[in-house]
Amino acid sequence: MTHRPTAWHTATVADIRAETPTAQRIELDVPTWPGNDAGAHLDLRLTAPDGYQASRSYSIASSGDGTRVLLAVDEVPDGEVSPFLVHDLRVGDEIEVHGPLGAFFVWTPPTEAAARPVQLIAGGSGVVPLFAMAQAHATAGDASEFRLLYSVRTPADVFFADEIAALAASGAVDLDLVYTRVAPPAASVPPGRLTAERLRDAVVPADRVPRVYVCGPTPFVEAVSRWLLAAGHRPGDIRTERFGGS
Repeated sequence: MTHRPTAWHTATVADIRAETPTAQRIELDVPTWPGNDAGAHLDLRLTAPDGYQASRSYSIASSGDGTRVLLAVDEVPDGEVSPFLVHDLRVGDEIEVHGPLGAFFVWTPPTEAAARPVQLIAGGSGVVPLFAMAQAHATAGDASEFRLLYSVRTPADVFFADEIAALAASGAVDLDLVYTRVAPPAASVPPGRLTAERLRDAVVPADRVPRVYVCGPTPFVEAVSRWLLAAGHRPGDIRTERFGGS
């Protein structure tokens, strides 16, 4: 796999719109950007008028060639960077981004001989890089089986809700949504946290040797990883990315 060159770039905010009640979808125009591999991330740096700088890492929701970079940032109320991005960032603002970063947590279309099922498991905003993988899979016409198990608090908190629903409707992704606090009226399962039993029933079985990508808050990722190992998945087949406050 050939990795894209990494550097600092000046990005201009091209579009902002609400993603969830606590998150914003942010599209950046980065003329020098080399494109994105699905699942990659970047470092975003803010500089205050007094010269103080703060930087945080964010997953990239876009994939493929091009100079547009899509982010979806969820506010951490006591965070240093995310509240500014959610409430104060405006179209036309310039910020600095470093990337694209990440090689381990990246998906690329396999050759037919190497195709294996892919299981994506997301908690909350951890769906962002997994959405990029699902979109890349659909765009490439890849024949691999793709499943997405997505744990989220309420229907309003689903990131990329329309796009993910379209991927599921097209058959590109087998979607299983777990609502932890409030479920939609038509849901067949009442709200509740993801459990080892529900995970085992929803994911591609270990004997089919899927590639598994897990992303979300640290406690979620650690619990899911334990459950996958207990269900027989090989450690080398499980790739994880976790996050805390930002």
